[in-house]
Amino acid sequence: MNLTLKIWRQKGPKDKGQMVDYQVSDISEHMSFLEMMDVLNEELIARGEEPVAFDHDCREGICGMCSMFINGEAHGPDRGITTCQLHMRMFKDGDTITIEPFRAKAFPVIKDLVVDRSSFDRIQHAGGYISVNTSGNTQDANALPIAKEAADKAMDAATCIGCGACVATCKNASAMLFVGAKVSQYALLPQGQVEAADRVLAMVNQMDEEGFGNCTNTGACEIECPKGISLENIARMNSEFLKASLKG
Repeated sequence: MNLTLKIWRQKGPKDKGQMVDYQVSDISEHMSFLEMMDVLNEELIARGEEPVAFDHDCREGICGMCSMFINGEAHGPDRGITTCQLHMRMFKDGDTITIEPFRAKAFPVIKDLVVDRSSFDRIQHAGGYISVNTSGNTQDANALPIAKEAADKAMDAATCIGCGACVATCKNASAMLFVGAKVSQYALLPQGQVEAADRVLAMVNQMDEEGFGNCTNTGACEIECPKGISLENIARMNSEFLKASLKG
């Protein structure tokens, strides 16, 4: 198939960016979106032009690196997938595809389609850990009885890959789904109770310091999340935050 690509090009964080049109041809419907971008970059390099910078790593839907806003949707026109799992069969011959970086104050553009998501790392560092000894004196898995429902919900929350689609999709650029998932995966398990109050206060405060917006219950984050993280995690985080605030 032959396609027109409208891609955001920006040389650096302080440079003024613009949309640039490119043509690609003979694209197979079986290619992934990133493979299509590889074809474009190979053509640009062959012409002596600067290739389009974009994030990628595992290309298996695990790392969360491939942050692209495609035709107005985080990770493109499909559900439950990352950009690397998006296939060109979702498009038609002759289509025009608009490709932008994730746009949020807390995700500043580094170059082209690459954004700085280290704000997520700082939120994690603020409280995303447990002090329970997990090496050298490891307890047997059956020593701590955990209800299956709680274990299932904790595992569901832990599937968050920190890609930032929730932020890119939210009209307020809120990170509450991400933070809610990281708080929930510990709040639901006994190992996470030691730091429970300090954790949620620290992570929410760091989220606010990073400049993310608040949640207004639109629900777009859950729809666009490649791992289907539930809005229940935001409610759980709010509950944990209220309890911790009252304790203080």
